[in-house]
Amino acid sequence: MIYRDRVDAGKQLAKRLTDFADRDDVLVLALPRGGVPVAYEVAKALQAPMDIFLVRKLGVPGHEELAMGAISTGGVRVLNDDIVSYLKIPGDVIDAVAARELKELERREREYRGDRPEPNVQGKTIILVDDGLATGSTMRAAAAALRRQNPARIVVAVPVSAPQTCDEYRMGVDEIICASTPEPFHGVGQWYRDFSQTSDDEVRELLKKAQAFHLTEAEGRELTHA
Repeated sequence: MIYRDRVDAGKQLAKRLTDFADRDDVLVLALPRGGVPVAYEVAKALQAPMDIFLVRKLGVPGHEELAMGAISTGGVRVLNDDIVSYLKIPGDVIDAVAARELKELERREREYRGDRPEPNVQGKTIILVDDGLATGSTMRAAAAALRRQNPARIVVAVPVSAPQTCDEYRMGVDEIICASTPEPFHGVGQWYRDFSQTSDDEVRELLKKAQAFHLTEAEGRELTHA
């Protein structure tokens, strides 16, 4: 399956998530930036609230594409112990990279969230959404960080994934839904006609729309049951 763009991907993915529709315990969390347009369409279809869960990869110095860990919303740090041990990466190097990435994470929190509080995930079924999975390192870090906040369940949902990555055990989650697992995979962007970068402005706008939509839906349900 080749998606037209992230909006199309979100609509197609939502068709695989109908069991989670119209439930009070469901919260959709997007990994910015590319996961936000996908998650917006999912949240709209499920009539569920949506927010973001920020993760920053901690790249190995000189080989930044290789993740030695990640930091996430709430200041949680998750390390890839195998990589750290194998490469004998000193603690002060990890701390320096983490400090730099924390600044960017905090900047994005301010950019995207503003004065809104972080969502309460405790006891909720969390649908964690991105635009695709290659190695899955960022999503694994997000799931590990999220687990510390005691959600009831974590469900990873993506439009496309490398076949070997689409595994709930390897990802450390309760369930994983990959709408497409093409082989050979090559990369996430190969499966989108339009894979242009999502801007900060788009993220802010979609979060505002999601909040307004959910409030409208919630008010409608209250009137129906009044």
